Amino acid sequence: MNIHKVSPVLLIVFLSALSVAAQTSNTLQRSLPEEEGVSSKAILQFVKAADKSKTSFHSFMLLRHGKVIAEGWWNPYKPELRHTMYSCSKSFTATAVGFAVQEKRLSLTDKVISFFPDQMPATVSANLADLTVKDALIMSDGQEPDPTLTIAAKDSNWVKGFLSTPVKYDPGTVFLYNSLGTYMLSAIVQKVTGLQIVEYLKPRLFEPLGIKDMDWESDTKGINTGGWGLRIKTEDMAKFAQLFLQKGNWNGKQLLPAGWIEEASAMQILQQPEAPASKRDSSDWLQGYGYQMWRCRNNAYRGDGAYGQFMIVMPDEDAILAITAETADMQDEINLVWKYLLPAFKKTALPADKKTQTVLKAALQSLAVPVAKNKITPAQRNNRVYTFAANDAYLKNISFAFDKQICRVKLVTDSAAFPLSFGEGKWIAGITAKPGPSLVGGAIENRAFLYPAKINGLYSWKDEHTLQLVLRYIESPHAETYTCRFDKDKLTVDIEKSLDFGKNKKTIKAEAGE
Repeated sequence: MNIHKVSPVLLIVFLSALSVAAQTSNTLQRSLPEEEGVSSKAILQFVKAADKSKTSFHSFMLLRHGKVIAEGWWNPYKPELRHTMYSCSKSFTATAVGFAVQEKRLSLTDKVISFFPDQMPATVSANLADLTVKDALIMSDGQEPDPTLTIAAKDSNWVKGFLSTPVKYDPGTVFLYNSLGTYMLSAIVQKVTGLQIVEYLKPRLFEPLGIKDMDWESDTKGINTGGWGLRIKTEDMAKFAQLFLQKGNWNGKQLLPAGWIEEASAMQILQQPEAPASKRDSSDWLQGYGYQMWRCRNNAYRGDGAYGQFMIVMPDEDAILAITAETADMQDEINLVWKYLLPAFKKTALPADKKTQTVLKAALQSLAVPVAKNKITPAQRNNRVYTFAANDAYLKNISFAFDKQICRVKLVTDSAAFPLSFGEGKWIAGITAKPGPSLVGGAIENRAFLYPAKINGLYSWKDEHTLQLVLRYIESPHAETYTCRFDKDKLTVDIEKSLDFGKNKKTIKAEAGE
């Protein structure tokens, strides 16, 4: 457009339209760290520390003043891929409750049993009768121990199973993490709206924020699991955290009342009131709990998912951080944030640092999960079929076929065959119907939509007789490793799941031949 030939009125209209489009866009704006008062050197130090830590980082996005100032994905993880949220899902479930409260479909003082009159146990205890929606929101259902995995693994009716579980404590008085209590919140919202919470949230949360292609596991009754099972992208996590930082306002529209955001993110109950100050001061799990959100040190709060999924909101710094990862030590992971990023936030813009910005950009573009290399390449590779003895991995046979730099493996069970491809020194993308590792894999639920799952495969020779296969489920935090040791006509396979962190290894044996 040649603006010299456009009338002033039309030019004003055109520029105004551009301004409105920019304000209403659901794409997060990008900026340079120094322009938003953050040191590129500090972010670079964080990235280097993350790479050296015991956490396997998969992605992160850092926002300051509403703008993305650093983002990275460790190959083979990609921006367009979803990632299992585990208990970060809880924060979205609580937000569905918030919308239902806003629409006067329910209140926090409603009794949980009032929604399920046909699911009551023969005797309703006083404590069960007292249990409210708010009690479930703040993880004070009163049950002990947490019944989640026990009920979810043996009972197809989770509502009835939850309500039949004894309520030991007066609800609202004792904190105990209870994912099935969050499932009950999902069931309640579905009961009063007629919609699964993933559908209920679409026009109210997901669409306004531009979140697409999300999905959510459900039980066999069609109720979203609530306490886990949501899959979204890293940028979607960042948008959700930014919405909370902006107290429910998005592009000038108040999606949720600021008061709800403040309540949800405030300390509603202490996890261990008796814990000494020294213990509380070093833990981000003892700062209090809100509505399915954890309080953090440094006046921050977060959505929090198993193995290191974080949506961290830092109001004092006008910043948020989204992380996907796999770790056995989530405190160690979050400690990196406080050590490297927190001190980097300054009140005003910093002088440009183009040299470090260039180095940081290159570092972010080259992030990758470590790739094992061959220690030796056997002169003759083993293209054979091996039949397993009876085993608790339910495998019948395995075959290998090497073609240039690809190892094609077929795993066969009594009921299915799973062809898999592994690259030599590089990831090979694929899909599989083979179920992957999961913390909640024992739950009775509908997982059909999870498959075929997106995977990446990698192989390497540890020595002339030992082949290692890594199968990474790249829309989850987890991977499987098969270490295959060949000895003439015999084969021994060690199977390890990354979520076990070196424990619970299965060893099975096979012999050549069908």
